[in-house]
Amino acid sequence: MYTPVLAPIAGSLTLSALLAALPLLVLFVLLGVFRMRAWLAAAISLLASLLVAVLGYPMPIGPALLAATEGAAFGFFPILWIVVNAIWIYNMTVHTGHFDVLRRSFERVSDDQRIQGVIVAFSFGALLEALAGFGTPVAITSVMLIALGFQPLKAATVALVANTAPVAFGALAVPITTLATVTGLPLHDLASMVGRQTPVLALFVPMVLVGIIDGWRGVRETLPATLACGVVFAVAQYATANFFSAPLTDIVASLLSALAVIIVVRRRSRAESTDSRAEVLRAYAPYAIIIAVFALAQIPAIKAALSGVTVTFNWPGLHLNTISGKPSTLPQFKFDWLAAAGSLLIIAGLITVPVIRIRPGAALRTYGGTYRQLATAIVTVMAVLALAYVMNASGQTTTLGTWMANAGGLFALLSPVLGWLGVAVTGSDTSSNSLFGALQVTAAQHAGLSPTLMAAANSSGGVLGKMISPQNLAIAAGAVGMAGREGDLFRRVFLWSLILLAIMCLLVYLQSTPVLSWMVV
Repeated sequence: MYTPVLAPIAGSLTLSALLAALPLLVLFVLLGVFRMRAWLAAAISLLASLLVAVLGYPMPIGPALLAATEGAAFGFFPILWIVVNAIWIYNMTVHTGHFDVLRRSFERVSDDQRIQGVIVAFSFGALLEALAGFGTPVAITSVMLIALGFQPLKAATVALVANTAPVAFGALAVPITTLATVTGLPLHDLASMVGRQTPVLALFVPMVLVGIIDGWRGVRETLPATLACGVVFAVAQYATANFFSAPLTDIVASLLSALAVIIVVRRRSRAESTDSRAEVLRAYAPYAIIIAVFALAQIPAIKAALSGVTVTFNWPGLHLNTISGKPSTLPQFKFDWLAAAGSLLIIAGLITVPVIRIRPGAALRTYGGTYRQLATAIVTVMAVLALAYVMNASGQTTTLGTWMANAGGLFALLSPVLGWLGVAVTGSDTSSNSLFGALQVTAAQHAGLSPTLMAAANSSGGVLGKMISPQNLAIAAGAVGMAGREGDLFRRVFLWSLILLAIMCLLVYLQSTPVLSWMVV
């Protein structure tokens, strides 16, 4: 039974934190500086994390390797299971030509590519995040943007940056639910607090997307539409999270923001559609089916039936303690093979097959082709999650978090960074909240800060790590046919990640002071 040590290097937390940060430093340098292929950079960084665990921490090589295998398995299920099946549905619509119909339908709303980018990447992406999360919006909206005429690199960049403000309430608010579980704080308080932070991001993100697409000239020219989108999304997210329902937050905000943009840009005379109404309905059908399947899966009786066959087991041979000496839950693997979002997407895909009139044989060949298309992304995601599990199991992640938590009153400024770091490593706001949620509460109590504020900051800061996560970079690159160019994507989004993170850090810090303390739940 391995028990991690907090400061294994000469008893120094600072020196130990520097060592613990080494695998992450290797990963980001290989991606951003040396432009190495993501799968290779992830594999080398995984090796670095294993060396740090075995040589720097007192972790035997057996448990270290077992933790890596569990992480790799988690990378495939449930994460890649979602992405592969989402891309499969998209690929079927390409095969039948219905995606071209969808593209022409969007063009009828507005022929301005900048507006199309906001509606697809931000509003529709937020809806997909609300329903599925875990990379699904990046995978689907990036290829939708290509269909609308975007260059692959720009499409992937826009999709990644857009996947920010909705993330904390993604997958029907699973990150917030997880945060409440690990911290013991009321779910409503946490949802309300996050709902007073991430809406600030929503005000800026639509304008940032237009800036990426067309520079500052584009920002000025589309300001009415982007302001309408950002303001409506922000108000809806705040109101729903605080007064209505955390799981429905992004669904309400995404639909209302899209409607606001359409109202602002609606043209008096529209071009006649060259597609029949039946073809347009079939083009939209796969996404309507996805929404319907996920909505039905939330009905208590159906949800219970789907979850009733879930298998939970301890990863064979892996026995771990936490730093406090209590048994760790990390080796516990949940195989919810029917209730998982990826499985629901399979169901949606099977319903889609007859609706869009694709032959079963063609659908099956398309499914196999999707795995070939995403081969390098699959390797990358599994390697990155293996790295994350090794860092968590050995104590490297806890060392980093505890070192940052020793900042005292300034921790309010650094708290979102901790969440950002967690998501950058794991690719998941849910995972980051699991890692650092309790640590944020402990640090807040020691520093005399609001535990609710600091816990919420972990989730709100974490959303800004999604765009630089190697997992999401690999998904975006694989989806748009740019496998191997993840480093180019990383450089495109890294500065935006830092800028938006700085805004969130400043907001949280001011909320911890009398200036904005009135915003704290």
